[in-house]
Amino acid sequence: MTSYRLDERGLIDRHTKLPFTFDGKHMTGFSGDSLASALLANGQQLVGRSFKYHRPRGILTAGAAEPNALFTVGRGGRTEPNTRATMQELYRDLEAKSQNRWPSLEFDIGSLNSILSPFLSAGFYYKTFMWPSALWEKLYEPLIRRAAGLGTASYERDPDAYEKCWAHCDLLIIGAGPAGLAAALAAGRAKARVIVVDEHAAAGGTLLWETATIGGNLAADFVTQTLEELRSLRNVRVMTRATAFGSYDGNVFGVLERVQKHVPEPVSQKPVERIWRIATKVALLATGTEERPLVFGGNDVPGVMMATAMRAYLNRYGVAPGRRTAIFTTNDSGYVLARDLESAGVNLVAIIDSRAGSTFPYGGKARVLRGAVVTDARGGRLLSSIDVSFGRRSENLKVDSLAMTGGFSPIIHLACHRGGKPRWSDERSAFLAPETTRGIMLAGAADATDGLAGCLANGAARGAAIAQELGFRPFPFEPGIVEGDVPAAPARPLWSIPGVKGKAFVDFQNDVHRKDITLAVKEGYGHVEHAKRYTTNGMATDQGKLSNINAVGLLADARGVAPAAVGTTTFRPFYTPVSFGALTGAHTEGHFQPIRKSPLHEWAKKNGAVFVEAGLWYRSSWFPRRDEATWRQSVDREVRNVRANVGLCDVSMLGKIEICGKDAAEFLNRVYANAFLKLPVGKARYGLMLREDGMIYDDGTTSRLDDGRFFMTTTTAYAAGVMNHLEFCSQALWPELDVRLASVTDQWAQMAIAGPKSRTIVQKIVDEEISNGSFPFLGAKEVSLFGGQLRGRLFRISFSGELAYELAVPAGYGESVADALMEAGSEHGIQPYGVEALSVLRIEKGHVTHNEINGTVVPADLGMGKMVSATKQDFVGKAMVSREGLVSPDRLRLVGVKPVDPRASFRSGSHILTKGAAETLENDQGYVTSSAFSPHVGSTIGLALVRRGPERYGEEVVVWNGLSKEFTPARLCDPLFVDPENEKLHV
Repeated sequence: MTSYRLDERGLIDRHTKLPFTFDGKHMTGFSGDSLASALLANGQQLVGRSFKYHRPRGILTAGAAEPNALFTVGRGGRTEPNTRATMQELYRDLEAKSQNRWPSLEFDIGSLNSILSPFLSAGFYYKTFMWPSALWEKLYEPLIRRAAGLGTASYERDPDAYEKCWAHCDLLIIGAGPAGLAAALAAGRAKARVIVVDEHAAAGGTLLWETATIGGNLAADFVTQTLEELRSLRNVRVMTRATAFGSYDGNVFGVLERVQKHVPEPVSQKPVERIWRIATKVALLATGTEERPLVFGGNDVPGVMMATAMRAYLNRYGVAPGRRTAIFTTNDSGYVLARDLESAGVNLVAIIDSRAGSTFPYGGKARVLRGAVVTDARGGRLLSSIDVSFGRRSENLKVDSLAMTGGFSPIIHLACHRGGKPRWSDERSAFLAPETTRGIMLAGAADATDGLAGCLANGAARGAAIAQELGFRPFPFEPGIVEGDVPAAPARPLWSIPGVKGKAFVDFQNDVHRKDITLAVKEGYGHVEHAKRYTTNGMATDQGKLSNINAVGLLADARGVAPAAVGTTTFRPFYTPVSFGALTGAHTEGHFQPIRKSPLHEWAKKNGAVFVEAGLWYRSSWFPRRDEATWRQSVDREVRNVRANVGLCDVSMLGKIEICGKDAAEFLNRVYANAFLKLPVGKARYGLMLREDGMIYDDGTTSRLDDGRFFMTTTTAYAAGVMNHLEFCSQALWPELDVRLASVTDQWAQMAIAGPKSRTIVQKIVDEEISNGSFPFLGAKEVSLFGGQLRGRLFRISFSGELAYELAVPAGYGESVADALMEAGSEHGIQPYGVEALSVLRIEKGHVTHNEINGTVVPADLGMGKMVSATKQDFVGKAMVSREGLVSPDRLRLVGVKPVDPRASFRSGSHILTKGAAETLENDQGYVTSSAFSPHVGSTIGLALVRRGPERYGEEVVVWNGLSKEFTPARLCDPLFVDPENEKLHV
């Protein structure tokens, strides 16, 4: 045992002992310990094996960047692999197991890979397993899949609950260290709504192990006093165990809160994890810095640790890193650690300072070797000695722990998640946040501020300035005089150390070492993104937090350029791993998909609707009556009534999108294949939306309510997809257009009133004149209802072929408005009708849905070729819609089909054969896309896509269904079965 618990020191509760096990060994820690600190206190420095070479690995960090100490924690359904010991709080009877080893951590057969390491260099998997090809499925792939991954997920059911929440604030502060707490106090005192999130179990950041004093108080006491004041402010919320994992459009941040990951038995009434979506006016990143490792031989041997981590274990947890310790530093922070080690009574052997001209006034007892470097660390499962080179001399020092610090990099990931690129600073020898961060500001060390006093002052100033910009009266916060603070000047980077003999690791988890980086450059993979994939550097669970900057420096050296020319890989969510359980939230079992009810659901229910699941929605399918024995009888009645009188149908499920901005018309003109630029205000138009390949993506009506305001409807199933498509067009294709998009599907209850008596009924509740002259077909406008009691939107559009209107009212009024329409129409025979009747009505009229718009048709296939504007400058799909194969006369085109014998029927999906042809693929002429019994025609009718369809009206064919063994003689016809001249639409 080399690491051990100190008799004093730390913020742990030594009165509360917590037993736990590691690989079956019984150990004891204290309340306030992390699993990592408890293991070190018990002398357990070997904690894992690396991914590729299965090399012994120890605890490297004290935070989220930990690449080595990944354990499987828990039992049964609560088993969780790849848990970072540095982030896992210790609790009573915690069970932890090491991973990626067999049969045991001490004796791992996989370590034989180290012997084979000359054959397992970067990209070896691209160069091997190619021959003989017959062995791929039988040998290579099974072996690779067996070796992949680290921990193993449990197959048992997870007994715990998860949830998702929204929160809103004026200022979101990410990081509760010195700068974050100071900013929170300044903004909180100014009455701004503030949320502070910090990923650790306790707020305070570096203050929890800082030995400097603030205003005469210990740093830990300053944290306590600050938190007491913040929690007394009703406008401030401090969330610990909460990691901000992603920054998204609209200044929305994803935050994972670990609610019950630190307790032995979670309470069933609470979730174990909760995902917050926090919408904020301004976000302040007070995320601090990440300390950089140094790349020397054997830098992965257990006992080698980051200097700040060693300081955290020493001062916060009361754990000494070893019996004989050395420090390898490139900056002044190494001397701060030396001071703390010596004051705790730890035997400090030497300080190896790479700077020959260092003049730090160190007054301790340890040797100081200036202008020296560690070339190799020696040892197997534990560190035993280090080789030090200074000048032309070298020396071997017997040590069992080594701290290393290669400088500090601001943690700026969240500032780059929305596309911003980090910028290299030669002065700081680090990448800094983009100059433009859109609603995100930085404070403290993340903003390249040095020293505790500087971070406190910078955070307080940022918090006050943001509060003032948001309209609050600033309230100054003065933290007091800081004593004992040692600001660490920017370190001169030390990417590559000469004289290294052993493997010098860059990415500890994936076993990427220095030679792998240089090999990538030699083999043509010198671009930072290519090098990442070729070497797997930065692809581990820590996402390159420790390795990326060193890799960039090594790539720069190998390419002979500056780090600025290399750049970084793309920063994207997630900042740290997020469990599938948290992402799923409450959407499990019966709640796997949310039950989505229309604003008219209760109206339909009290009118006797039978509901059907249609996509995400519960839709009214038909409305049976007591004297009707089958669903067909109900549907036939509803269809007849719409044609003869009037019916009311819930169409709230249609996708609804508001499109605003001075360029909204131009935007729609490019999105739709037909012209929209000159659509008059007060009119609606049917639009066809194409994919880039020329195929129809979706259809629907769009109405112009004002010069720069449009209201689009989409098909129910494609509502989300169309919204995503429009967002992509707005943000990626034409960002120069002034256009704003908002999904308003849930904001409106929309109902169709269809039938020859529809105008009479609608006019009873609409205050404005809606005669044919005042409000013709395809009219659209906002209207006053019930004598000015309500505002709504009225559209004269029809999916049934009858005189029809669609009325949209705010969702909360949907049921009462539908009731009023039913009452107004009672003397005119109004009846509700569902989606089954709606389907019959639309097939009778030849209207298409996604049964026909199936991803393989272009407008001409559906008889809509003339809608495609040939004079428009451009629109999505224009370049491809006129391809030779898409204008071929031999394509499948839309036709109607009905049986020769009205008593016969056929089904959707049946194939079309020429009369007398055998049922073979070669003879296939097309297929039925939609079918229904039509009370109007008196037989089954259908829509079909048939080769050269419109040329074959009147031709007798056979509708063949191989599954049902049905052969139905039928005739191809015009798909407009009702009112082919469209006279009813214009009455």
